[in-house]
Amino acid sequence: MENKRDLFQLLTRRFGLLNKNCCTAEGLDISTVHSLILYEIDKQQGPTMQQIADTLAIDVTTFSRQIQTLIKLQLVSKSPSPDDKRYYILALTEQGHKTAQAIEKSMNAYLDEIFSHMNEFEQETVLRSIKLLNNAMAKSSVCCIPYL
Repeated sequence: MENKRDLFQLLTRRFGLLNKNCCTAEGLDISTVHSLILYEIDKQQGPTMQQIADTLAIDVTTFSRQIQTLIKLQLVSKSPSPDDKRYYILALTEQGHKTAQAIEKSMNAYLDEIFSHMNEFEQETVLRSIKLLNNAMAKSSVCCIPYL
């Protein structure tokens, strides 16, 4: 049996998860962390800072610094929650939406290109396997906190 760690190390490198920047969108170099944050803000409806930090399993202090950078880039806005002033609601700005869409388009093209080297059965097998792995990780007591 192949070494599981070796396989994941290789996958991490090939997917570029350790690269400083994951992509360029709307003329901006976007880090992997910023890409993930933009994706989650876009996906969730009026999320709080805590919700997104929890979803991504990022310490709130570290997350707050990342949000400040995205605010300076005019990609994200933050406003006090009308229900509880202790919490801040995050939203994508117009530029943030454009950037998130550009990243989405780029990532889908990247994944389509990768999957083009497999037949339909292999593609379905990979996707089914990833779903199985995600489900097993969600049940694991030693894995990152699984938020769906």
